[in-house]
Formats: sequence, C-alpha cells, structure tokens
Amino acid sequence: MSLVEKLEGIGARLAAREAADAEQMDQVWKRAHQIRTRVEAGLEGFRRGAGEAAPLAVSCSPVRLDDKHLHAVQFDVARGRHRVIVTLKSKGVVTLVGPFTDGSSEGPCRRIDLDDDAAIDAGLEEVLVAFVERAFAP
Repeated sequence: MSLVEKLEGIGARLAAREAADAEQMDQVWKRAHQIRTRVEAGLEGFRRGAGEAAPLAVSCSPVRLDDKHLHAVQFDVARGRHRVIVTLKSKGVVTLVGPFTDGSSEGPCRRIDLDDDAAIDAGLEEVLVAFVERAFAP
C-alpha cells in the first residue's frame, strides 16, 4: 500500500468519526459567532470613545478552528503583542485566555459554561477591560 493510499484511508476513517460530531460543532460555531458579536460591540464602544486616535486600534479576528484543541473554535482580540483568546469547545465550555503578551505564557484562563450568558458577559467584561488597560499602558 502506498503512502497516498494509507493517508487516504486514515482521512476517510477520521472523516467518518468527525461526521458524528458535526451537529455539535455546528452549534459551537454558531455560539462562537454570537459571542464574537458581543465582543465586537464592546470594541466598537471603545473605538467610539477613542475617536481618531490611530494608536488605539484593536482587532478582533474571525472565528476559526482552534489552534490547539480538536472540536473547538476560537477568535482573538489583539493589539500589537497583547492578546485575549476566546475558545469554545464542543464539550460545552468557553475559555477566556488572557490578557497576555505574545512570547509569554498564555493566561490567566477562565472557564465558563457555554450556556451561561451572564457569566460569559461578566467574564468578557473583566478580560477585555484588563486587556485594554494593559495594551495601552504607558
């Protein structure tokens, strides 16, 4: 059996396994977009307050497959080396990571139930306020 055939077989087996989780992952993607919309609304408020001050730019990435975990998606909020990562896992957890700077250890981490809107909103507020204050410290 050639390398191509072996890898094709592995790909088919993994695709069949992933098909069983497709509906759950669809829900995670939808939830991630809902949460990202809340984050973007908060950042829009920051942008309005910052006005024309170009050095105060903050970005929010699109939702994408998670960099570390299978069955998870993420998006990042960034300014230069400063980051917050929002990860949603199919096991029903949102993890808010940061604020931290690239090149340092990621953290702190806050794990919140995926269905707990009040806790998610409180966690986002805490993390994003800390992020903005840290990212723009003199």
